[in-house]
Amino acid sequence: MAVYAYLRVSTDQQDVDNQRHGILDYCNTHQLPNISFIEDTVSGRKKWRERKIGDLIEATMQTGDTLVVSEISRMARSTLQVLEILEVAAEKNIAVHVVKQNMIFAESENMTSTIMATVLGLAAQIEREFVSQRTKEALAKRKQAGMTLGRPVGNAETVKLDKREAEIRSLLKKQVSKRAIAKIVECSPTTLYEWMKRRGAA
Repeated sequence: MAVYAYLRVSTDQQDVDNQRHGILDYCNTHQLPNISFIEDTVSGRKKWRERKIGDLIEATMQTGDTLVVSEISRMARSTLQVLEILEVAAEKNIAVHVVKQNMIFAESENMTSTIMATVLGLAAQIEREFVSQRTKEALAKRKQAGMTLGRPVGNAETVKLDKREAEIRSLLKKQVSKRAIAKIVECSPTTLYEWMKRRGAA
């Protein structure tokens, strides 16, 4: 019996290390020795059969082998693809262990019904994990590219002041104090000062 651990590699090395350590701890606890780690680069466009997990399950793994993943959302990008993977595993009598959810899909005689009952029952949770994972990956890519994360500081206030730019400039021409203008446009004096600097109205 061979044991394979599937790692979906992202831009965050710490995430990959966490997957590996979690799987090693799990395999030690469940007496699953001689683990072969398979690393697969994240690709949202490719179906599971076009990635390394497809080759692993359909070509490399044999009856009686075991597949270990850190969490169910690492297997594929949608619930439907996860079900397809588990169905193929059931047909080949490959046991699938999911570390985070502490689930084991095994015993071919009732594996299909177990898959349907368990995975469909967790469908909402799985989808939340997919969304969370995709968000983390997107943020990691933005960070790696040097892009600022989160909403630009003062964005909502800037938009509000932009809409009242003509009014603000008119008040400035009438020599109304900046503090008074801030009250009129309903923002803090600091926000107004910063906006004026950016607009060359200071």
